[in-house]
Amino acid sequence: MDSTTERAKLREVVAERLKALILEGNLQSGDRLPTETALAAKFGISRLSLREATKSLEFLGIVEARPGRGLTVGRVNMERVTEYLGFHPALHDISPKELIETRLLIETGVLPRVASRMKQDGSVYEKLNAINSDLRQTRTLTRWVELDIAFHRELVGASGLPPLMAFTDVLAVFFRRFRESVKKAEWATGIASHQRIIDALQADRVREADQELRAHIASHHERLNAR
Repeated sequence: MDSTTERAKLREVVAERLKALILEGNLQSGDRLPTETALAAKFGISRLSLREATKSLEFLGIVEARPGRGLTVGRVNMERVTEYLGFHPALHDISPKELIETRLLIETGVLPRVASRMKQDGSVYEKLNAINSDLRQTRTLTRWVELDIAFHRELVGASGLPPLMAFTDVLAVFFRRFRESVKKAEWATGIASHQRIIDALQADRVREADQELRAHIASHHERLNAR
């Protein structure tokens, strides 16, 4: 095994031990971790090896390194997490059916929360309605896909549960992989379906919104089966 491979494996092992240390200690964002010297001694490695291991965790926001404070527990940067996952080669081996079913579980699962938040905050409906209005004006497939992704991201984001956004961004891989299955003649149908979903949520008819969303997502199955 060459030295480059050995260093990569060492980084992974140390990164996992650091994450375990945070979990076992029930540490929260902002809590200080032991010094680099103490951690290096604890793991039996050099300070240079420790720094290499913390770089990947810093990138994701799991730890932060600040001058004068050393290492602290950070806040996970969900945008970076999803950007990393979205381009991970393993995702391209997942079948379209699995991606659609995952999307179905996530999106229908948030509908009760979205309806509840719409009652409290009118801007939730306004944001979704604005994206759908933009969809009516689009003329290119690329822009259509971007706005369709934006609509469904906003729908999940309206739940007020930020961690779920990671999953919706991963599912965007599906839309980009299979966008050629979307025919322009179907755009109006999709827009009308979006509108029925958010109007039903605004009226607190969650079951109706659920049924409409299931039918909306099922259309992907039909298009793929027809290819």
